[in-house]
Amino acid sequence: MSGTFVGMPAFPTAAREALADSQLRHNLAHATGTIRAKRARVVAEVEDWEELRLAGAAVKERALLDLDTQLVRLEETLTANGATVHWARDAAEANAIVASIAKAHAAQEVVKVKSMVTQEIGLNEALAEEGIAAWETDLAELIVQLGDDLPSHILVPAIHRNRAEIREIFRSRMAAAGRPAPADLTDEPAVLAAAAREHLREKFLRAKVGISGANFAVAETGTLVVVESEGNGRMCLTLPEVLVSVVGIEKVVSRWEDLDPLLRLLPRSSTGERMNPYTSTWSGITPGDGPQEVHVVLLDNGRTRALADEVGRQALRCIRCSACLNVCPVYERTGGHAYGSVYPGPIGAILNPLLKGVGHDDQVDSLPYASSLCGACFEVCPVRIDIPSVLVDLRAQVVDAHRGGVPKPEAAAMKGAAYVLGRSRRLSALERLTGLGMRFARRFGPTAWTGARDLPDAPGESFRAWWQRTNGGKDDA
Repeated sequence: MSGTFVGMPAFPTAAREALADSQLRHNLAHATGTIRAKRARVVAEVEDWEELRLAGAAVKERALLDLDTQLVRLEETLTANGATVHWARDAAEANAIVASIAKAHAAQEVVKVKSMVTQEIGLNEALAEEGIAAWETDLAELIVQLGDDLPSHILVPAIHRNRAEIREIFRSRMAAAGRPAPADLTDEPAVLAAAAREHLREKFLRAKVGISGANFAVAETGTLVVVESEGNGRMCLTLPEVLVSVVGIEKVVSRWEDLDPLLRLLPRSSTGERMNPYTSTWSGITPGDGPQEVHVVLLDNGRTRALADEVGRQALRCIRCSACLNVCPVYERTGGHAYGSVYPGPIGAILNPLLKGVGHDDQVDSLPYASSLCGACFEVCPVRIDIPSVLVDLRAQVVDAHRGGVPKPEAAAMKGAAYVLGRSRRLSALERLTGLGMRFARRFGPTAWTGARDLPDAPGESFRAWWQRTNGGKDDA
């Protein structure tokens, strides 16, 4: 039970459909407005916020510039701690590794901590093909999964749902997945959370295998870190006999003390809290305590491609706080589904093209244009990712990738304009045809443009003719 982003249309088409949903826009405006206000309050409490941003960015940048060394060091320390390290070049390899571990333990179901990277690789769908049910245990992810829906926000995947919709999903879908919702279920948040807790408890106690991602991986100590707000993550990390953690290679930091700025930046930027309610760390196996078999899958899946992009590699500093989503005027009006990816919003508009490459998929190529370039995303980013600059650079890459074939109308128009504006004589000749051209455009022009905009009448004379006739305006005075 979950949807898929495969086959999603390009952003303009998907955004147009989303904009017609007034309930969606209302839900998004309310939710993002609330989170924005909470973040602003707790960030204002930190006098050296800008210095903290610089420190967080420096920690991630140092690790990325020395990534090969740090990853080998991480493998060594994890192995010394009793974990088994796997390397996966892409989603298929990572999914195959996780499925083989689950099958080796005859697991027919697994419980999952909220993890963006496992959504990125489509792990739930891959496990389902192997006959293994993957249960999401984060409340918002559970809502998305039960509703056969798609996530629309990095931190709050069900942000597009209101309480009444969630109640209906629980009431109609929970029974098919396990413990049913209580008959007297209401749409009060505490009642909905209690129903989810009861539904998930039997899965926590029954599952042999738990699956997580990681917010950070410390090379120095071989420690993985997960931060969360509900406690479900700690249940997944401690109760099952086997733990599999799928970790993007960009999550590595060099030293334990590097966590200091990141663990101060992340909760304030994501949920508007001073610290995360649950911060779980684990370093391999501890006899008699927690999982006795730990696997770590280090995933590339396009990250080395992004690392090779001198402008775009800063996107790998992202700590998935989603602050950029909550301030983005485009995201607030279209929601996350329009981006066609588990990474929506401004960070998704750069991360998806960087991971997948441009020039071969219209949906991916449309994402760098899903922005007004207002700069609000950079202002709130806790690790100072200059998203507008990366967007502009990616737009240039998209244009370059399509050179040589049949030019698009925009490209043909720009070439025509360059030709005309290159010589004053050509411009003067074209000016005399302006009135005829406007009448032609009004009658035969693209209705997508003229249907929503007024096409003005052509002026009686050009500026050049007016200048000559009036001696630069002096004779009109």
